[in-house]
Amino acid sequence: MKLSEIVRQLGGQLAGEDVDVIQVAPLDIATVGQIAFLSNRKYTSQVSTTKAAAVILPENVDVDYAGPRIISANPYLYFAKVSTLLNPIPEVKPGIHPTAYIASTAKVSPLAEIGAFTSIEDGAVIAAGVVVASHCHVGANVVVQQQTRIKPNVTIYEGCQIGERVIVHSGVVIGSDGFGIANDQGRWVKIPQIGRVIIGNDVEIGANSTIDRGAMADTVIEDGVKLDNQIQVAHNVVIGAHTAIAGCVGIAGSAKIGKYCTIGGGAIVLGHLSIADRVNISAGTLITKSIKKPGTYTGIFPFDEHDVSIKHAVQIRQLGRLADRVAVVEKLIKQEKS
Repeated sequence: MKLSEIVRQLGGQLAGEDVDVIQVAPLDIATVGQIAFLSNRKYTSQVSTTKAAAVILPENVDVDYAGPRIISANPYLYFAKVSTLLNPIPEVKPGIHPTAYIASTAKVSPLAEIGAFTSIEDGAVIAAGVVVASHCHVGANVVVQQQTRIKPNVTIYEGCQIGERVIVHSGVVIGSDGFGIANDQGRWVKIPQIGRVIIGNDVEIGANSTIDRGAMADTVIEDGVKLDNQIQVAHNVVIGAHTAIAGCVGIAGSAKIGKYCTIGGGAIVLGHLSIADRVNISAGTLITKSIKKPGTYTGIFPFDEHDVSIKHAVQIRQLGRLADRVAVVEKLIKQEKS
């Protein structure tokens, strides 16, 4: 695709020769036919040495580069859109593989693609443009709406609903039982999980993530949510629209995450908490109470050499006693002044 055609579709300002590009690549390894981008200014020096056919540059940046370039207010977003143009999603190949099992009461659009060894159970509805890849299981009465892509080895339990243009990566389990148990004189009694999982439009769910069904009400993932790999979403959780969550995050039961939030990798949100809209939670942070106003929240104790870290841990355990001693000293000082 010529740079002029990219600019015609995406905007931006073209400078230099109108060359063809066939793929995107990082500045340091890009070569003939590839377009790179600069969004982080600490990599500015790489622009002058790159072998890329063209570069996407930010506005008002001083770089030693006179080659073909596109000027954009947001080079990272522009790069994402260029990559989408150059790497279109494979077209749907309508049809049902002969090894797939389709229940007699399931409704599968003739414009859907069903892969090998997939099973679609009674009452399930698969809309036009949906791809269900090989070795998937779609449970009874599941609804999958238009243009959703379900990658190989995905399991969707009965009754769950998935919106339009959703991407579900391999190994995902949607609608498994939530962790509901009651203690009966030392023995655990299972609580039936009778809710569903409801997933909105334009959601992406990373590989090997798990989303539990609700205990009584539903677990809800709203429109535009992006989940990374290996995320645990427990029963009755609600994740607000356009929130993005990085890998290995755990969200306990009945937590409510607001809209337009970000949660860094390895963070944990305890159950029954509410997180306001536009909250950013740093990686590795443990959220133990509700957050009522937007902002960035971080709770990470810096790592150190093992012996030093153990020493710090011992000191932290003494903080309560130290606070009591300081209070006594403050009281004595006040008495002396009086």
